[in-house]
Amino acid sequence: MSKKKDKKPNLKKERYLKFKKEKPASMDVSFPELSPDQMRQKQEDEFRINRFLRFSRNPIPQEIKERRMKSKRDRVGK
Repeated sequence: MSKKKDKKPNLKKERYLKFKKEKPASMDVSFPELSPDQMRQKQEDEFRINRFLRFSRNPIPQEIKERRMKSKRDRVGK
């Protein structure tokens, strides 16, 4: 009894369809070959960065340490 009507096209979809770009499924990233000098420089840089991150810790400023100690003394005395 009921006839199937064609769906009304979505005008907004059609209008913006031209801006939609197909994206590749996987990115092909290839790094350039490095010369031996560049390789050595890269290793040295990585070593320096790792050493810096490992050993440089931001010490707590002295005034904050003193404030904490004073606060602890006040709490213990009560």
